[in-house]
Amino acid sequence: MVAMPSLRGLQAFEAAARTGSFAAAAEELSVSAAAVSQLIRMVEEQVGRKLFHRANRRVVLSEAGVEMLPRLTMAFQEIGSVSRQLAGDAFRPRLVVSVPPSMAMGWLSERLAGFIAIHGAVDISLRGDDDPVSFDRDLIDLRLSYGPHYREHPIEDIVQDAVYPVCAPKLASVLEADGGPLAGLPLIHTDWGPTGASFPSWRSWFEAAGIAPGRGIQRGLSANSSRAALDLAISGLGVALAQGIYCAEAVEDGRLVRPVAKAIALRQPYCLTIPQRSARRDVVAAFRDWLVDECQRVVNSPALR
Repeated sequence: MVAMPSLRGLQAFEAAARTGSFAAAAEELSVSAAAVSQLIRMVEEQVGRKLFHRANRRVVLSEAGVEMLPRLTMAFQEIGSVSRQLAGDAFRPRLVVSVPPSMAMGWLSERLAGFIAIHGAVDISLRGDDDPVSFDRDLIDLRLSYGPHYREHPIEDIVQDAVYPVCAPKLASVLEADGGPLAGLPLIHTDWGPTGASFPSWRSWFEAAGIAPGRGIQRGLSANSSRAALDLAISGLGVALAQGIYCAEAVEDGRLVRPVAKAIALRQPYCLTIPQRSARRDVVAAFRDWLVDECQRVVNSPALR
């Protein structure tokens, strides 16, 4: 009969892999680093696989270790939840949500209180991540992304957005006085960087509107996130091309106006990816429904029509 790894040995492996250090794992488990090393060696002997590569006092997860880590972390989190519940603590479901950085910084963080008010206390880990993300390594339950990046998991298109020229009301009044589309106004550019998706440029907007862009098309402020570009526009520093999902509420409450009507549809929809291991959880289903409603409500705002 093959010997089963001890719970203590699995704890030592999980802590060392998660923290990246035998010393940190030893401190967490209140044992010596040598004891952690010995426990992990015993697990490796019992499973017949190397879990770490050891070289020059450094340890790096092997492929077998990478495969084991997310499942063990989830298992110990579940054991911890059960233990707290048995000890009399109220059970609080946990949710790991990953979204683009611009959405995490303000848009979604400002709305989470609404979800908790409806569904009760939830331990939510909100991550602002660029694509691609690792669902298993980071234990992600739900990922909202621009475009369908994760075909290995169930994925759904939830909303098709567009970009709109927006600016502060005082700049719009300058436009009305000068006449002509965006005559003389500073432009705010958004550059998602070399790893980001292609974002509509001011040049593409002018071409779609049938307007010669002029020599100053590249001038003006530039931001590497949609949220930052929107903040610059609200501050009155120029006209930005902003997604409806971000600018709808600022247009609704008058902080921004649409100086011209022409909009450009984005090339890809926003997509929701939920791995199979999370899809059956009630809290994930509830968050999915709430998030889809929030996204569709703002993108379809009457202020953008």
